[in-house]
Amino acid sequence: MDKPAAANVEYGVAPTHVMASMSGLDFVRAMFEGKLPSPPIMQNVEPFDSTAEKGHVVFYSVPGFRHYNPIGSVHGGYAAILLDSAMGLAVHSALPAGTGYTTLEFKISFIKGMTKDTGPVRTEGKTLNVGRRAATAEARITDANGRLLAHATTTCLVFEIPRGT
Repeated sequence: MDKPAAANVEYGVAPTHVMASMSGLDFVRAMFEGKLPSPPIMQNVEPFDSTAEKGHVVFYSVPGFRHYNPIGSVHGGYAAILLDSAMGLAVHSALPAGTGYTTLEFKISFIKGMTKDTGPVRTEGKTLNVGRRAATAEARITDANGRLLAHATTTCLVFEIPRGT
């Protein structure tokens, strides 16, 4: 698990027509491989060692002092970024070309706090069901010893990407 240098990652948003032309799995893999830009929100968590299969994604991140809240632990927003991203990308990886998604709702349960000393955390997202109009997924964050730190579920709206955008 070697963390790549942040300078090697391009952040941006792929054009809609590019996303629409690829299966969701090909799109997610292209992002993970650096062939497409990584979403700007990921600058905050710097994921690495990312893998994707249909309906399943895994990536690692390291919580740090820059993620702290006023009470001296990692802010819940850090976990929210990781969990929401893993669930959304798991859903995206299961969609055919020309199809997109957006999160309708998600629920997070925080189990164990994180600090700058937690070390690398593993975030895994899996689809539960992917239909024509809705998809559900779950995600988990675990530490290097496999202890559960947080978990979440989501419901996403699935839609056809408008042509010509």
